[in-house]
Amino acid sequence: MSRTVTIPVDLPQVARETTPEHPWPLRLLNAKIAEYIAKMSRLWVEGEIITLTRRPGAKVQFFTLADLEDKASITCKIFTHALPEGIESGSRVIVCAKPDFWTGNGSLSLQVDEIRAVGLGDILARIEALKNKLAAEGLFSLKLKKPLPFLPRSIGLIVGRNTKALHDVQVNARARWASAQFAVREVVVQGPTAVQEMIPALTELDALPEVDVIVIARGGGSVEDLLPFSDERLIRAVAQTDTPVVSAIGHETDNPLLDLVADFRASTPTDAARSIVPDVSEEHAGVLDTLNRGRTAMNSLLERALTDIRTQRSRPVLAQPHTMFETRGLELTQLQQWLRNNFDRLLTHHTNSVESSLARLRALSPLSTLQRGYAVLRTETGVVTSVDNAEPGSTLIAQLHDGTITTTVMSAERNES
Repeated sequence: MSRTVTIPVDLPQVARETTPEHPWPLRLLNAKIAEYIAKMSRLWVEGEIITLTRRPGAKVQFFTLADLEDKASITCKIFTHALPEGIESGSRVIVCAKPDFWTGNGSLSLQVDEIRAVGLGDILARIEALKNKLAAEGLFSLKLKKPLPFLPRSIGLIVGRNTKALHDVQVNARARWASAQFAVREVVVQGPTAVQEMIPALTELDALPEVDVIVIARGGGSVEDLLPFSDERLIRAVAQTDTPVVSAIGHETDNPLLDLVADFRASTPTDAARSIVPDVSEEHAGVLDTLNRGRTAMNSLLERALTDIRTQRSRPVLAQPHTMFETRGLELTQLQQWLRNNFDRLLTHHTNSVESSLARLRALSPLSTLQRGYAVLRTETGVVTSVDNAEPGSTLIAQLHDGTITTTVMSAERNES
């Protein structure tokens, strides 16, 4: 029931009569507003439920009814028994409610008596439609995913101002790799200005050559709180970066569209820290294991090589190498002896042949005839073979075996045959 507020006689009786000298106390203003609102009747209102978290055992449940098109919202309360199953954050509903004004803090709310679901809320419907649109364009394709670096030189980190996500990422990353370096950009991560702050931070970090990976982190929240991470402008900006991007938004059940376009999706900021840097203890153990396996492999190779050497040395050619030289030396000595024998034989044979030919040549030589007293008569033009060639008075040369005699032809007579 409404209650009429009595105004003291020393105060203005209506709002238009107030002056700087005679103002209303704030409690009076709140009481008058409550009196006015109490006169309003119950009404049916349509909107979307956000920030609904059921409290087991509580008599009253609280949620926010929002009109996202005009960015209007109001707090609602409803008895637990009147809240049907299946009504969750993101549900589109109509409620029967009575406006209620709390004078203590000047807050307006709705006391809901009945609530009815009218289908999937605009929030989830818009996100689903955008998801299908971007998927059709190929922005979520696995072929576009860039691999994370093994050990980034610097880690770009986009987080809310003074949030636990910043602490979770840095502490857990440095617990794994103490020298991990960060380029932090603290921005608004919810509300209408979040996307306008995150995109420039993303662009700035992407342009830094020393930044090898960028982490966008937030510690979860309601569907409305996480709306910036499903904004089309942010999704397209992430798809265009050259630096690998890690999405670390909320908890396991939070799945904004940023998770789909990012190169790696971490379930929480802590999980992101474990994914972007190696564990120094694990790497140290891996190095030791690799060294041990390398030593084992090298020892195995050396042992096989030594076995091969022992096998080769046990062969006769290496066990008694002088035997080979002795055999070849004997063969060489025999060959030399064979060459000498054959050379002497051939030399003797050819010497005898030359001497025989020389004897025959001497026997046929004209000198042998001349030694028996014969002479050869020659003129200046040739040998005299006929008396016709020796005219009286001509000069002849007589060739003897030991010299020549020059004579003059006195007469020439032909033999009578």
